Amino acid sequence: MLWPFVLLTFIALLIVLYTEYREASMAVADHRTLLVGAIAKTLASLGFIGAAISAGAFDTVYGMTLFIALAWSFLGDVLLIFKGSRPAFMFGIAAFLMAHLGYVMLFRMRGIDLTAFLVAGAAFTVVALFIWRWLSPHVHGGMRIAVAAYIGVITLMVACAVGTAFAVPDGAFLPLAAAFLFWLSDITVARQRFVQRSFWNRAIGLPLYFTAQFLFVALL
Repeated sequence: MLWPFVLLTFIALLIVLYTEYREASMAVADHRTLLVGAIAKTLASLGFIGAAISAGAFDTVYGMTLFIALAWSFLGDVLLIFKGSRPAFMFGIAAFLMAHLGYVMLFRMRGIDLTAFLVAGAAFTVVALFIWRWLSPHVHGGMRIAVAAYIGVITLMVACAVGTAFAVPDGAFLPLAAAFLFWLSDITVARQRFVQRSFWNRAIGLPLYFTAQFLFVALL
């Protein structure tokens, strides 16, 4: 039952990427292109929501925890449709921050190896500091606190993914891949928003993001 939702997301994602390409190539954004892109992105995100429900997310507390995290991600996706709005972007950051906290809870429920978590946390904290050093000259005002907090939470999420992979070796690839792909996709979002706008940020980041979400669904 999952494949129809995967197909929905795949087709919608192709449309999103097409509209992103058209938007990047136009001096002035075409409202029809923006509308089609907004609808397609919403449908793409509904794909992983539908997949989670189909996989039985409402049957267990563990599944509900995952569903809530995915729902926060869906809300973040909808908010980030409004690209020119600073408040929408700020609320989008908050929604994705909540999603990552949900994934942290999910990994905690699976089990976390403390040593692996601490080692991974230390390593990714160093990486996070380099990312912040790269972004900070381009981030201003109240956005600095929001972005710094987000970097901290996603670093925690990735470290927890490593910890749960060591605690539950069976199927360890899924949490690692889901967390790492999400982390990579967020780097492309940050580059697009703060450093350099490019179609390639979207062309690389969006497939990584949606793949990560379906990998999270596969943890059910």
